[in-house]
Amino acid sequence: MTHCWENSDDYLRVFEYLESQRNFFYRNYSTPEQRPQGDREALRESLRKQIAPSEAVIGLSSLFDAHQELLTFQLRFAQASHKPVILMKPFGARKDVPKALRDLANEVVDWDERALVDAIRRQARHEETTRWDTIEFKLD
Repeated sequence: MTHCWENSDDYLRVFEYLESQRNFFYRNYSTPEQRPQGDREALRESLRKQIAPSEAVIGLSSLFDAHQELLTFQLRFAQASHKPVILMKPFGARKDVPKALRDLANEVVDWDERALVDAIRRQARHEETTRWDTIEFKLD
């Protein structure tokens, strides 16, 4: 999960979405609350260590305006490490995902629990995600 050393509302919302899905298990390796001491390279090394064990990286495009360099670094490192990148569109905004980010993503998803989990299953776990909804109704 991309972050810039802070728990944003979008960051926390992603975990609410993941927790709401039944039979979906994951491990969060990101540690935004543990900002390392040191220079820019120390920050990058900490991010590398967080991304390395992950099966996919969920990118928050809402971080782009304020933290363009750090977000781009995380997504490029994920790509270089052969980790799929699932990019979340900005929450509630009628704003498009910047092309620079879209080009780094394997998939771009809306803020929807099912869409996010299905993207993780497709991109990281190579699972089929076709679902059929059953609608029950009474005939009068």
